[in-house]
This record gives sequence, C-alpha cells and structure tokens, in this order.
Amino acid sequence: MSLRLTGVTLTYPDGEQRLTALDQVDLQVPAGTVTAVIGPSGSGKSSLLAVAATLITPDRGQVMIDGIATTGLRRSELTALRRTRIGMVFQQPNLLASLTAAEQLQVVAHLSGRSPGSARDRARELLAAVGLEHHQRRRPHQLSGGQRQRVNIARALMNDPALLLVDEPTSALDHERGAAVVDLLTTLTHQKATATVLVTHDRSHLAAVDQVVELVDGRLRCPAHV
Repeated sequence: MSLRLTGVTLTYPDGEQRLTALDQVDLQVPAGTVTAVIGPSGSGKSSLLAVAATLITPDRGQVMIDGIATTGLRRSELTALRRTRIGMVFQQPNLLASLTAAEQLQVVAHLSGRSPGSARDRARELLAAVGLEHHQRRRPHQLSGGQRQRVNIARALMNDPALLLVDEPTSALDHERGAAVVDLLTTLTHQKATATVLVTHDRSHLAAVDQVVELVDGRLRCPAHV
C-alpha cells in the first residue's frame, strides 16, 4: 500500500472546546489506483489531504506512506518525505509566470538535487506524457486553463512520487476539459503505479476512478453511494 490511514482523528480548537475534523478515519489507497474523496463543504476533505501530505499531524492514528510510518518523524524528515515521495496538485496551478512549461518542472528537480541534464530529460518525458510535447517553451499566459493544469500534474510527478494528492483539479475547467484531466490522472496513475487521492465535488467523473469514498462530518463512508 502506498497510503494507509488507520484510526486517524484530527481536532481543531473551537473556543473552549475542540472541533472534530476527522473521526477515526481508515483508508487504504493501493499503488496504481485512484481513490476519489467526495463530500459536502466542511466535511473534512481538506483536512484529509493535509494529514496525508504530512502537513498536519493528527491527534491520534497512524499515517503510512510507501511503507513509512510518519508518526514521530522530525520536521526535516517530513520535509524530505514530501519532496521525494509526495506530489501535490492544487486547484490553481500556481505556475511561475516567467518560466516555460519545461522550466516549471525543472525547478522541482533542482530542489531535489537532480542533475540539470537529467531534469531536462525528465521534464520532456512528462510533458510528452501529458500531451504538451510541443508546448515545452511556452509560458503560462500562452497556455489554456486545461494546459496549465496538465503542467501542474506533470510538475507533481517530477520526482516519481509514491503518493499523488489532487485537490479539485477540474474546478476551473469546463466539463470536457475536466474529464480530460481526470482521464489523464487515472492513466498516469496506472502507468506509474502511484497511489492517487482525488478530492472532487464533481461526481460526473467518478466512473473513471478505482474507488470512491465519502466524508460526512469527518467520518468516512466506504464505498460511497454515488
């Protein structure tokens, strides 16, 4: 398993009490599969992603990423884990305006110590995989919304992560482009044996994923009723 959450509970201060964001969540996402997480606003989806990304430590429970238990790891070790084993795709691509599509990816590789030649080769390979082999020298303002999101996905895969966390990647896209992005995510997940967690409000794309779970008031329903 590339991601396993066991008994994960997360609370936040709420006045003199604490608000439960995640309540005894158990979730397994095998390598090479996509799990979609659905649920109403405020149900705990963002908290689930943050815990899986090791950005927040839960009150209780265990998080296992690629066989590594994150509980007890030092901050520097968690940073290294995120850099080498976790890829993140946010709602907005947040690309650097001055960099080309290829350079967006190469920056990530540089931060991880990959050689410049290796980084260029890897960037070309991934941009070709997302259908942008002829757009490598274009800057964000020269790309469509769907193309920018494809660069975002390629960038998240630059360091061959074991775990890919995707937050509402289709929210700013029309249905056709959104479906293309979800199809791309599932194809790359299967090809690269990545465990992918996809948070989405759009139920129209759920037929493309391997597993659907639903969060309601911090509790996980598996499988979800869709």
